[in-house]
Amino acid sequence: MGDRERNKKRLLELLQAAGTGNAHCADCGAADPDWASYKLGVFICLNCCGVHRNFPDISKVKSVRLDFWDDSIVEFMTRNGNLRVKAKFEARVPAFYYIPQANDCLVLKEQWIRAKYERREFMADGEAISLPGNREGFLWKRGKNNSQFLRRRFVLLAREGLLKYYTKEEGKSPKAVISIKDLNATFQTEKIGHPHGLQITYRRDSHVRNLFVYHESGKEIVDWFNALRAARLQYLKMAFPELPESELVPFLTRNYLKQGFMEKTGPKQREPFKKRWFALDSHERRLLYYKNPLDAFEQGQVFLGNNEQGYEVYGDLPKGIRGNRWKAGLTIVTPERRFVLTCPNEKEQQEWLESLRGVLSSPLTPLSRLTASTESGRHSR
Repeated sequence: MGDRERNKKRLLELLQAAGTGNAHCADCGAADPDWASYKLGVFICLNCCGVHRNFPDISKVKSVRLDFWDDSIVEFMTRNGNLRVKAKFEARVPAFYYIPQANDCLVLKEQWIRAKYERREFMADGEAISLPGNREGFLWKRGKNNSQFLRRRFVLLAREGLLKYYTKEEGKSPKAVISIKDLNATFQTEKIGHPHGLQITYRRDSHVRNLFVYHESGKEIVDWFNALRAARLQYLKMAFPELPESELVPFLTRNYLKQGFMEKTGPKQREPFKKRWFALDSHERRLLYYKNPLDAFEQGQVFLGNNEQGYEVYGDLPKGIRGNRWKAGLTIVTPERRFVLTCPNEKEQQEWLESLRGVLSSPLTPLSRLTASTESGRHSR
């Protein structure tokens, strides 16, 4: 066996070696990474490899399967590996800092990788990162009634638990004062149509209000995101002093479990089916629906209890009911009424069924009770 094949075999063995963490990308956790940074000594996925290529002074990459590896580089990879290098570069990651996963957007991965290796923010001998306090700056915000993005000043007051934004740069009266208690932030780059697009939601009366914002700088928008998470952590620690920090972290911010178009009929199931954008918030146990994905307010929402409380979902339509264009049906049963929906295809139907059943089969936690109303939600058209 030649050097090329022997070293390739050694690398593939390293990827599966127990106790190394090499079977998953060192940066986003994607399974079966095919690339490696031979300057840092970690195995990474193709997406994270693209980020590493942007700073060659810090990281140099090769394909595990396609490139030539000489003996000295293979030895370096053997001495290091994902868990050892992560112990060095992730020694002090604050609890509020969001660590991206494989399905997260590029800006989150890029800023995480840069924070680790380029800025070295989390190394043991570096300056400790404390909870961010107040923050102020400008973000581009989409208008409530139009698609134009306008420059708006945002002010985060972490100790007071408030986020404010102003329509005038030097204005003294904020357009909105948002309680951190009711706030969520999630990157929605495709929906917003910008690689740094962030969706901020909060409760306003009985509605969910959506703010769609972005910043030209990837670092700036991710810093805002983590500052909001830090403020949420402060609030939750005060609200639930008996819970360990590890149980609070999943509730700092959350992504929607599932989003997409479905058609729905009204409460009597005799009304015409109308196309709506649905978003499933598993933490608040709510299925929200909108006329359009970028609407400022939802049209209605369905509270989702659990199976023991009489909530069910079925993969079909009630007898005698047919959708307009779409035939793959869903029926959500609550103690108050049933919601009849149709999906564009069977694949979407199965994904919605799996997501909804996951929520309905899970128990209500103290944190979900905090955010979930006892009402079943508003059922307007």
